[in-house]
Amino acid sequence: MKNKLKVLRAENNYTQEDLADIIGVSRQTINAIEKEKFDPSLPTAFRISKLFKLPIEAIFSFEEN
Repeated sequence: MKNKLKVLRAENNYTQEDLADIIGVSRQTINAIEKEKFDPSLPTAFRISKLFKLPIEAIFSFEEN
């Protein structure tokens, strides 16, 4: 799943650790999501969406192979 998390995080001056603490996951989870090695759970995606005040579709995009 493609995402804009790293860009949004940088625009809001959050470190991976800051973002992880705010949404309740580990820094490693944020890193894996940003590198597109891990898809976030639905609750995590909603928390990210709420934090950045954007719809989930504006942050994450699903691409079928």
